[in-house]
Amino acid sequence: MKKFLLLAILISLKSYSQSNRFSGTWSNENCKNCKKEYVFTITIAQSNYAIFGTAEVTSEHKELNSGILEVSGYVYPLGDRAQIKLKDKDGISSSAVLITNEGVLQFNKRGGGDLVPKEFILNKLYE
Repeated sequence: MKKFLLLAILISLKSYSQSNRFSGTWSNENCKNCKKEYVFTITIAQSNYAIFGTAEVTSEHKELNSGILEVSGYVYPLGDRAQIKLKDKDGISSSAVLITNEGVLQFNKRGGGDLVPKEFILNKLYE
């Protein structure tokens, strides 16, 4: 019986660590209560505690367009926060924290270049 319980605990811990809350395509495109000067779209894949993907800021104002940004980072152990780094083709980088809560993703810029806006809420478009 002890072996069975130990096996069940190990399986539950493994399945908990495999929940990929950040994977998918997220955007502020469907924002209802904000003025849309820009659209930020991020497509990320989470593998255990690593995050990889791409992001882009598009706008009618040419100075706000970012082009394709490379995203890399890691997820904190509890799985609800992630630290990411966004880098453009010229090597300019910016860092941010992602916080997931009830199907939305909060983006908070921490520092670096002006590649992306400071903070906003993202909704999941698709997996």
